[in-house]
Amino acid sequence: MAAEGKMPEILFWVGCAGSFDERAQRITRDICKILHHTGISYAVLGTEESCTGDPAKRAGNEFLFQMQAMMNIQVLDGYGIKKIVTACPHCFNTIKNEYPGLGGNYEVIHHTQLIQQLIDEGKLKAEGGESFKGRRITYHDPCYLGRGNNVYEAPRKALETLDADLVELKRCRSNGLCCGAGGGQMFKEPEAGKRDINMERMDDILESKAQVVAAACPFCMTMLSDAVKHSDKEQEIKVLDVAEIVARANGL
Repeated sequence: MAAEGKMPEILFWVGCAGSFDERAQRITRDICKILHHTGISYAVLGTEESCTGDPAKRAGNEFLFQMQAMMNIQVLDGYGIKKIVTACPHCFNTIKNEYPGLGGNYEVIHHTQLIQQLIDEGKLKAEGGESFKGRRITYHDPCYLGRGNNVYEAPRKALETLDADLVELKRCRSNGLCCGAGGGQMFKEPEAGKRDINMERMDDILESKAQVVAAACPFCMTMLSDAVKHSDKEQEIKVLDVAEIVARANGL
């Protein structure tokens, strides 16, 4: 759409995980299904989208971050983009809070915020949420979405529309525990002598007795899914993104 000179309502920033990680690609598809279902005109940058530079910045390479950021800002401004939705809190935080200092000023929302808005407008409902009826669901707060940007209610309100038992983890909201992937840790091996943080988070999940863990970040999805596998609870506990849950509940 952007290449054709048409102006979309929003630009869907897919992100590296949503583009290349097989598990995260399923989340990308469900977000697109929601956008189509609700009649929102959107565009993606495709091959013109590059990494936001978040991993480089968190790892201490400010020069590489600024190079990547400036390339993206040039592309976004070239298409006159004003509003961006992203499924990754790392992309969300970087474009929203880091890009303005380099001249990139956009309205940036996370996909859970968009979903909450669509629910409030009556465009999304939980009519087909039978697969979650009576199930015990908990939500894991991504660091860059919750503590980093104070987005706590949107994902919870989306889950509250389900006929399910929504329970909180022992450590949640501003006291939430990192999945273990932040600060560039996603791309390196665990440090020797320390228990993996995602396994510690798994203790909280087991304590909650949740059957479904709702995530809102592709990094959290990877870390929590691995924790479930290593706990031998893969048949009992499912890790799903909020977008996947909402798409299923709407029969998409």
